[in-house]
Amino acid sequence: MAAKILPVLKLATKVTVAGGAVYVVYDSGLLGNSTQGSEVLGKAKSAIPPAINEWMKYFGLETQLPTLPKIEFSPVNSWNSGVRTSISAISEAPTRACDYTNQGLQYVKDLTK
Repeated sequence: MAAKILPVLKLATKVTVAGGAVYVVYDSGLLGNSTQGSEVLGKAKSAIPPAINEWMKYFGLETQLPTLPKIEFSPVNSWNSGVRTSISAISEAPTRACDYTNQGLQYVKDLTK
């Protein structure tokens, strides 16, 4: 009987953790637009270091953490940069292919001289 319940219990645990993660992400606003994402990132930057220090004191670890590097990342400015880069590469592909073909033909002509 216990052998049949264990897989069901494992699946229920995984589904619960995944559902909880999706709920937290949705509730915090990470699935919204880029402005909401920037706000959530700012909140996380201000909340994480104090929480880490509190947990270190709780567990008796009194080591000094290195300071966080200053990373200037704005999700608003780079929201769709990957899409723009991909579309740009696709739109330039026929021209590039023609140029590379001409260069290849010229190279072969130079070799046969």
